[in-house]
Amino acid sequence: MDFERKDISKEEIKQLPVIQFGGQINVIDQPWEVRDAIEFLSEQDYIGFDTETRPSFQKGVSYKVSLVQLATEEEVFLFRLNYLGFPEELKQLFEDEEVIKVGFDLKSDFSQLRKVVKFEPKGFVDLQQIAREHGFKNVSLRKLTALLLGRRLSKRQRLSNWDNEELTEGQIVYAATDAWVTLILFKIFNQK
Repeated sequence: MDFERKDISKEEIKQLPVIQFGGQINVIDQPWEVRDAIEFLSEQDYIGFDTETRPSFQKGVSYKVSLVQLATEEEVFLFRLNYLGFPEELKQLFEDEEVIKVGFDLKSDFSQLRKVVKFEPKGFVDLQQIAREHGFKNVSLRKLTALLLGRRLSKRQRLSNWDNEELTEGQIVYAATDAWVTLILFKIFNQK
């Protein structure tokens, strides 16, 4: 865990072993599954947060957020908004200032989510801002993972179709890892 080093090359990152979430992953795509998941998450002090949206390769065409990922250290919940809509329980969690939700570059996530539902985000912490406060400039989540954990965050699934009827195993692990690693990095900054 090197706080002195503030940058790393793409070539160096490619040499690192891949980091991957190894805990339980819950794909939430039925309305009746939402309440129990949110109740569990609401009892946590900190959770990792991320979203995935189907990419558009045409100018002027965009899609709504397909997936919201919420992570504890041992368990990740993937909420498939393309099946669920935006559950009221999820909105309430996003407006709960007691549960700290850690994401990276939250501005873009909020912008996309507000196209689905209007909400007032509370209790969110932007890891990108924390990294800047510690002297990291122009740092991505991938670079931060490499610098602080010595591991490579794979971005292979980033541009895949998140609206697919079934998510692939690769998509599921990728999505879980992204939300989980924000939480792990946040805890490292907190220990410092």
